[in-house]
Amino acid sequence: MKHYNVDSGSDEFNSIRGHEFAGCIAQVGEKVKDWKVGQRVVSDNSGHVCGVCPACEQGDFLCCTEKVNLGLDNNTWGGGFSKYCLVPGEILKIHRHALWEIPDGVDYEDAAVLDPICNAYKSIAQQSKFLPGQDVVVIGTGPLGLFSVQMARIMGAVNIVVVGLQEDVAVRFPVAKELGATAVVNGSTEDVVARCQQICGKDNLGLVIECSGANIALKQAIEMLRPNGEVVRVGMGFKPLDFSINDITAWNKSIIGHMAYDSTSWRNAIRLLASGAIKVKPMITHRIGLSQWREGFDAMVDKTAIKVIMTYDFDE
Repeated sequence: MKHYNVDSGSDEFNSIRGHEFAGCIAQVGEKVKDWKVGQRVVSDNSGHVCGVCPACEQGDFLCCTEKVNLGLDNNTWGGGFSKYCLVPGEILKIHRHALWEIPDGVDYEDAAVLDPICNAYKSIAQQSKFLPGQDVVVIGTGPLGLFSVQMARIMGAVNIVVVGLQEDVAVRFPVAKELGATAVVNGSTEDVVARCQQICGKDNLGLVIECSGANIALKQAIEMLRPNGEVVRVGMGFKPLDFSINDITAWNKSIIGHMAYDSTSWRNAIRLLASGAIKVKPMITHRIGLSQWREGFDAMVDKTAIKVIMTYDFDE
């Protein structure tokens, strides 16, 4: 997608994108025993892992140094932006939870966005030391940020502060409040650090989930934290840091790297989704056919969209 406003995209053609997808099994290989035609499934987008590196040994397959992701990395299996996608049998031998069956009561729309739900689950529930009764600041108003808001609510945060920009005011801030944010901060017009500390109190601000990937956001996150606080950096930036991080040494603060999820994330996120604790529908702003993909991408770029659901609509 490098050719469509994405700095870090691929230069290679003939590789189908779309790494968040759900569907119905249309065919299985003759050696496949655990899955059958007609099952409703969702992929964790794993296409290949080595199975023997330290990450794989721990079941952290998305950190395998040889991983290939469906719909994200260049591969021959495909991705979600198509009628069919091949999940290699090889991956299911090594990583049995590369596919999950969708529970009754969960529709394809909700299942298709389990990827960011699982990311939010892992960042707060598995990686941080968050305790009920503390406060959480979430920087970024995309799906990762808004699912992090919901996870913070589920886990018992008192203040859940969402930080965004002026372009988030019309669409994303109202949805953030609907999903559990107790306050929103406009980084285009407000002093983010001072405002977040004012809302939470300096002693209560122990966790920031940074979902934007912007350098300024990471700088603000470190500054606003109390001593011994944590930043989980979910967002990924592509520019070198242009500020000092000595504050993490001076005040024993932690920056925690985040990559994706594991099987525990998926198992529990699916249960939360099926129970109704996680809400997806308020975040779906556009439902379009795959042939209208440009409209969906443009809506994401100008932030009139939060989550765009695309279904295959091409003539056979």
